[in-house]
Amino acid sequence: MTGGTGLIGSALCAALMDAGHQVTVFSRKPAGVTKKWSGAVAAVSRLDEWHEQLDFDVIINLAGEPIVDAAWTESRKKALWDSRVTFTGNLVRHIAARQRRPGLLLSGSAIGYYGDRGDEALNDLSGPGNDFAAQLCLAWEQEASRAADAGVRVCLLRTGLVLSANGGLLKRMVLPFKLGLGARLGSGRQWMSWIHIDDYVAIVMQLMADANAQGAFNMTAPQPETNRAFTATLAGVLSRPAWLVAPSFLLTWVMGARAILLTGGQKVLPARLQSGGFQFRYERLDDALRACCKRR
Repeated sequence: MTGGTGLIGSALCAALMDAGHQVTVFSRKPAGVTKKWSGAVAAVSRLDEWHEQLDFDVIINLAGEPIVDAAWTESRKKALWDSRVTFTGNLVRHIAARQRRPGLLLSGSAIGYYGDRGDEALNDLSGPGNDFAAQLCLAWEQEASRAADAGVRVCLLRTGLVLSANGGLLKRMVLPFKLGLGARLGSGRQWMSWIHIDDYVAIVMQLMADANAQGAFNMTAPQPETNRAFTATLAGVLSRPAWLVAPSFLLTWVMGARAILLTGGQKVLPARLQSGGFQFRYERLDDALRACCKRR
């Protein structure tokens, strides 16, 4: 697993070990992986440490620098590109060069693939957008998909906003909301397509088990919400008011081009997962937020 120390990767490591799997994490700080998991998870720091005697059945590729944490300067865009597109290309080349290849590559992507699409309902077959984040996801997926040429089953994980008690989006939002500083972003009409971390992990486990699963999957709950509704729901769960508004012009002034990640949105539906019989534990936002906030 690459990206195995992040929010999603940590949850997946725990679930995979609970299910009896042996897990190896690719990390630039392997000592931290060993310490975090008390030696139960192996760690490598370079792809060339993947020698011929070390075989894996599944590769889970979640590597990527955080996209919203720093301004999109040219150097930052290069870092985002290299950590996703270039790295995935290198990973796929290592896979293809092996005598015994893994049977499955689960490779991260994001619903930013679709760009800002207003109220358009987007399924797994909808086309990509044109902004930087969309083109980044498109190139990322294209590199991962090359593994299919080497006979590897590929599943692309177009991930929405992941809700968890252990960090991520809610870590940024809960404290301001508890202080009564929760705010709608811009018009509030932009869609927020979300997923509870438990459902994310369950989907990955199902995709691993289903030998026929391949291609892109929208990793989102069936009921996306607008930012206005999301704000009101979180405020209600925390029993706090949320009357403030962060104007779009202010967000753009502070964040530059990456403000589109907050002021734009995608109404994404998990059509392929539902048609394949996946049962979401958390379909409603209020249930998901209550579960997360209770655990906190």
